[in-house]
Amino acid sequence: MAEIPVGTRGEETRLVTTENAISFLGNEGARVLSTPHMIGLMEWTCRNVVKPLLGEGYDTVGTHVNVAHLGAAPIGMAVTFTAEVIAVDGRRVTFRVEAHDEKGKIGEGTHERTVINVAKFAAKMAEKLGQ
Repeated sequence: MAEIPVGTRGEETRLVTTENAISFLGNEGARVLSTPHMIGLMEWTCRNVVKPLLGEGYDTVGTHVNVAHLGAAPIGMAVTFTAEVIAVDGRRVTFRVEAHDEKGKIGEGTHERTVINVAKFAAKMAEKLGQ
């Protein structure tokens, strides 16, 4: 298993677009980054922080999310997602996550991922499907 140091961190920036914005408020000017997309981008950033540290055939899957969506980021605004490893317990890796738009913090919390052997994971899923 790979060594994942506490303190390892990374960030990614994404633009809020019609594809990741809410659409249910009925007013085009009220479209903002959706909570599910914000959380998904936080998870993606966490994965990308540790993926280069993992051996061939290994990856991570999300197992726990505890995130608050603090503010709205409108279409056209850039959002930067940061992730920092704050704990490692065997295969479990816990991250502090934040999202900032061009005006300030819009989300924060923690996220846990588990390191998996992709081939073993796929075999378990095939077994679950009865294949």
